[in-house]
Amino acid sequence: MKWLLAIVMFVICTPGISQEQASLKKSRNKKFHQNISPELLAVELTGSLSTDAEKVKAIFYWITDNIAYRTQPNITRRKRDLPLIDEASDTAELKPLDERVALTVLEDRVAVCDGYARLFKTLCSYSGIQAEVIHGYARTEAGKRIQRFRPNHSWNAVLIDSVWHLLDVTWASGYISWRGNEFVRQLDLQYFLSKPEQFIREHYPDDLRWALMDDPPLMSEFRHSPFKQKSFSKYQITTYSPQTGVIEAGQGDTVSITLETSDAYKDSRVSSDPFLDTTIYNTSTTTLLVPSISGRTIHYTYVANSLLVQWIYILYNDDIILRYRLKVKATESPVLAIGTLN
Repeated sequence: MKWLLAIVMFVICTPGISQEQASLKKSRNKKFHQNISPELLAVELTGSLSTDAEKVKAIFYWITDNIAYRTQPNITRRKRDLPLIDEASDTAELKPLDERVALTVLEDRVAVCDGYARLFKTLCSYSGIQAEVIHGYARTEAGKRIQRFRPNHSWNAVLIDSVWHLLDVTWASGYISWRGNEFVRQLDLQYFLSKPEQFIREHYPDDLRWALMDDPPLMSEFRHSPFKQKSFSKYQITTYSPQTGVIEAGQGDTVSITLETSDAYKDSRVSSDPFLDTTIYNTSTTTLLVPSISGRTIHYTYVANSLLVQWIYILYNDDIILRYRLKVKATESPVLAIGTLN
């Protein structure tokens, strides 16, 4: 009876599985007009699929199959005729940045990492799947010494069955020839839903929450320079101290951090990140320092009382611009001599 039940279950389940796989294969092979909207493309790719996992696969595979990495500056892109501005278009709401970038990528069928990531997020959004664009540092050449430790890459996190996963659709699509002028399409699934412990070896997020690890490791480059957040380049910062990314202190010590700017007035007129939520940087393991500005010098101080705090974030003009690793050593308690009372 057991073998008969197994056969019956196989017959019942197989058509559903085959239909799902057939729909996924069909969506991968579809070639759509370049003027297709992200919303319509999402429907075409995932409308017949029932699970979030299959929808994510369909989006991932279609992008890797159809979007090429841009190896040359975008100087030949045709100029669009500017539409006449009427009352309706003048008051129309501007589409979100992710969708505008996604639309451009679909029209050109080429992109750099930011375009890949925003297209993936947009298609997921229209498919009812939550995804995020993650900015951070990507290790490119293993033997190359890093001169500027700052964000240089974008990838994605996607929520499947209430669990966040990491993927890099850019690197999964292929690679650049050794001359640097040709994109070679070659699917690499090691960058699809990778384990966080493996993913962080080549992808270090700007926001450590997206490492998806309780205690993310410290990259070797971090010892030579603090991590420059994406907003750092907006300002006229000329020097910073300490110049190493790791600060060691004894419990109760005062940590001092100093920056110099070439033009404090110009910095003050730069628009800060309107979506920054500073409250998430003051936790049991992180602290956010606000500046004390005197001319072109910016001071920060922190008393290292807690042994739990591991990361110091530096706020400037309502933007987070630097991150330091803090290592606090516990102060040894004095030994009390116990004598005999006379």
